[in-house]
Amino acid sequence: MRKLLVVLDDSRECLNAIRFAAMRAAKTNGGVQVLAVIPAGEIQHGMGVAEVMRAEAYERIEAHFEVFAKWMRDRPGIDPELVIREGDPATELLAQIGDDPEIGVVVLAASSESSGPGPLITRLIREIPTLPCPITIVPGDISKERLEQIT
Repeated sequence: MRKLLVVLDDSRECLNAIRFAAMRAAKTNGGVQVLAVIPAGEIQHGMGVAEVMRAEAYERIEAHFEVFAKWMRDRPGIDPELVIREGDPATELLAQIGDDPEIGVVVLAASSESSGPGPLITRLIREIPTLPCPITIVPGDISKERLEQIT
């Protein structure tokens, strides 16, 4: 099954990427894989501290994911898959794309800030010649109604 890979993070625009991926997958009989990356700097090393911090990060991500997963199951009828990786978000995104041959499209949301589209998009644009799949970039400020129209 062809999967749309979308990144779960704390950004405001993440919601638009998830909505787009779920609605598009529902209309094309695809699946949604949600990638969450725990940055290496968030896990401090030390006696038992790293494991506690890692467990807390996983719990936080799983709770965040369940909010979106419930909507995906209820509305567009998609049962998403969660993948959690640790490291640099861009590096881990590229690794996930390379590790799963069923990923057919990467869906990212562009930041609506004036500072640019965001670090993941910036990094993936440099990698476009070697990517095995296309990237869809969803505007951060696009309305839910417009997303429904274009998917």
